[in-house]
Amino acid sequence: MPQFAMITGDVTYTPGDGAPIEIPRGRVEVALAFDSATLSWEAAPGIAGLTAIPLSQFEDYVRDGKITWIPD
Repeated sequence: MPQFAMITGDVTYTPGDGAPIEIPRGRVEVALAFDSATLSWEAAPGIAGLTAIPLSQFEDYVRDGKITWIPD
């Protein structure tokens, strides 16, 4: 069952060795694994955004209030 959260602050991911890219504020779908969190969102109408970030980084964003869970 998917879980959803809101990006409410500055949240970024780094693709490969590139520069950090900001995830737009708004609703994201979250899939948690033992070592990572996969986030997906609508980057533009009809265009999906998708990234995986380390679970520790995801937990930091939640602790800092930059990602908030949407209650079921």
